[in-house]
Amino acid sequence: MGLTMKDKKALTQELARRYRRSDRKRKTAILDEFVKTTGYQRKYAIHLLANWGKSKTRIIDGELVNLVVGRPKKRKRVGRVIYGADVKVAVKELWEFFDYMCGKRLVVLIRMNIEALVRELELSIDKEVKRQLLSISAATIDRILKPEREKNRFKSRARTRPGSILKHQIPIRTFYPWDERLPGFFELDTVGHDGGSAAGEYCFTLNATDVYSGWVELRALRNRGHRWVMEQVINIRSELPFALKGVDTDNGGEFINKVLLNYCKEHEITFTRGRPYRKNDNCFVEQKNDMAVRRTVGYYRFDTEEEYEALRNVYKHLCPLLNFYYPSVRIIAKERIGSKVKKIYDEPKTPYMRLLESPFVDAEVKNELKTRAKNLQIVKQKRTVDRAVAHLLRVYEKKKQQTLVF
Repeated sequence: MGLTMKDKKALTQELARRYRRSDRKRKTAILDEFVKTTGYQRKYAIHLLANWGKSKTRIIDGELVNLVVGRPKKRKRVGRVIYGADVKVAVKELWEFFDYMCGKRLVVLIRMNIEALVRELELSIDKEVKRQLLSISAATIDRILKPEREKNRFKSRARTRPGSILKHQIPIRTFYPWDERLPGFFELDTVGHDGGSAAGEYCFTLNATDVYSGWVELRALRNRGHRWVMEQVINIRSELPFALKGVDTDNGGEFINKVLLNYCKEHEITFTRGRPYRKNDNCFVEQKNDMAVRRTVGYYRFDTEEEYEALRNVYKHLCPLLNFYYPSVRIIAKERIGSKVKKIYDEPKTPYMRLLESPFVDAEVKNELKTRAKNLQIVKQKRTVDRAVAHLLRVYEKKKQQTLVF
C-alpha cells in the first residue's frame, strides 16, 4: 500500500529544508529517494522541493492572488440555496398526491408536468415556487421529506401453488439475454387479495410488466382459475400499443397449464418460467406487485362481485397514470467490488418515454402512444384514480358492516 497524500505532504515538508541546504551531490541523492518513495515525476519533484513553503503571486480571474506552495488555496464557500416554507409545503403536497414516490422519481415527474401542476389552484404553486421547483434537486427533496416519511413494512403472503407436469415443456429462464431486452417481453404474476385468510374464494390481480420499458398492465380476477387468467392475457394482448413477444411466469397452476401454453404456441409468443422459490427470477413484476398493487389497494380481502367490479375500475384508470406519468429506474449493469455488488441504474423515465426513445419500436406504435398521451391530464387522472380507490374501500367497509350485523 502506497503513501497517502497526507504522508507525501509531510515527507515533502521535511525533505524540502534539507534539499535547499544541500550541495549538488546531496540534492541528487535526496531527489532520487524522494521520486522513488512518492512516485512523482522528476521535474515535478524538483519544483516541490525547491519551492515548498515559498510564497508566489499569481493572477487568477483578473485578481492578484498570493499563494503558498504546499498550502491549498481556500475555496470560496458556495452559497446554499435556502428553500422557503412555500416550496417545502408544495413538495410535501406533491409527494402525498403522487403516492409518496422517492425524490429521484418525483423531481422528474415535477419537471415534466410543471405547467399542468401550476394550473391546479389547490396545489398552491405560484411563479416563484414554480421557479424553485424546476431547480430543486432530488437530494433536497429527500431532505425536506425525511421528517415526513413513515416506513410501513408488510410481510407478503405467497399464494402460489405448484403447476402441473407441463413444467418440462416450458423452459426455465433465470436471466434476460440481450435479444429479450426489447419491448414486448413481459413477466406475469398474480397478487392475492385475501386479507390474511386463504379460506374460500377471493379476488386476485394479474400483473403483467414489460421488462424493457416498465410498462405495466393490471387486471382484476374473480379468482385464480386459469380461465380468468387466460381471458385477461388475451385482453392485455389486444389492448397493448405494441406487440406481446414473450411471457415469463412463476410455477403457479394459473400459468402452467395447456390453455396458456397452446395459446402462446399458436401466436408465436415465447413462454418461459422462473425457478421454484426464486423470486428474483421475476424481479421486475415482483417490484410492481408492491408499487402498483399493494400501495394502491392495500392488503384487504376482496371477495364479492361488487368489490371485483370496483377493483377493475381502479386498474382501468391506474394503468395510464403509471405508464405515462410515473417515472421509474432500471438497473442497467452490475459491478462486483470484492464481496459487494455495485448496481448501476439509468435516469428515471416513464415507460412512455422509454418506448418513444426505443429504436425497436415502430413509428406507427409511437404515434399511437402520442395520441393516447394527448387525451390524458396528470392531475385529472390522479384524482380519478383516487376516487376509484375510495369507492373500492367504501364497498369493502359496507361489506364489513353487513358482516358484523349478521
